[in-house]
Amino acid sequence: MASELDDALAIARQVAGEAAALLRGVRAADVRSKSNPRDLVTEWDTRAEELVRARLAALTPDIPMVGEEGGGDATAARRWLVDPIDGTVNFAHGLPLWTVSIALEGAAGGEVGVVTAPALGWTFWARRAGGAWAERGGELAALAVSGVAELGSALLVTGFPYDRATNPRNNFAEWEHFQRRAGACRRLGAASLDLCLVASGALDGYWERWLQPWDVAAGALVVVEAGGRVTDTRGEPFVATAGDVVASNGAIHDMIVSELAEVRS
Repeated sequence: MASELDDALAIARQVAGEAAALLRGVRAADVRSKSNPRDLVTEWDTRAEELVRARLAALTPDIPMVGEEGGGDATAARRWLVDPIDGTVNFAHGLPLWTVSIALEGAAGGEVGVVTAPALGWTFWARRAGGAWAERGGELAALAVSGVAELGSALLVTGFPYDRATNPRNNFAEWEHFQRRAGACRRLGAASLDLCLVASGALDGYWERWLQPWDVAAGALVVVEAGGRVTDTRGEPFVATAGDVVASNGAIHDMIVSELAEVRS
C-alpha cells in the first residue's frame, strides 16, 4: 500500500506542478460571480481544473475526480478532490495567497494531499503514514506543528462564508470571541493554505465551517502527518464532506473546541 500511495503522491505532485505552471504569473480576467458577488470564479479556475482533470484521467483512469468547478462522482469510494484555485478572491485581486489543492481520498479518509501556492513558490505534501513535507524557496523540509500550549499565546486563523452578509451563522461571533481569548487571529482567504501553515508551525490552530471537501482534504492530511490534530468543530472525527473543521498543533485543540462550544451556547 505504501508503494501505491507513493505513486499516487508522485502523480499529485506532478499534476499540481503543471497547474501551478499554468497559473504562475497570470492576472485574472473574466471574473464572474457564482452564488453571490463575493463568490468569484475566473477563466483560470476553469482552465486549471480542465488541465488537472485531463491529466488525472490519463494517469489514473480508474479513479474519478471531483472538482470545484466541474463536479464529478462524489459517491465514489476513492476519488480525487481538486480545488484548481483555492482563494479565488485573492487570485482575482493579485494577492498571492492562493493555492492549487489536490487530494486523494479513500474509504478511510485522506491518502495523499498536495497543496501548492504558485505565487509564493511554496508546495506542501503528505501521504498517509508518510510524514508531511514542504519545499519553499528551493529548500526541502519535514513539517512539524508548533509547540504552543496556551490559547492565550496562540495564533489562530479562520474564514467566513460567502453569504456572511445574510447568514446569521457567519462566524462573526466566533471571530470576536477568539480575538479576546487567543493571542491573535488572522483571515488569509484560502483554507488549504491555512491548514498547511498550521502543519508548518507558523499558525497554531484553525477553525472554519461551510467548507467543501476539496477545500480541506489535502491540507487536513498535511496537518495530521505533521503531528497535528484535525476534527470537526465539536471535536468529533474529521470527515471532509461534513463542511467544518478544527485543525491544530494538538496541544490547544480541546481548548479551541471548548471555546466554540461556549459561543454556541
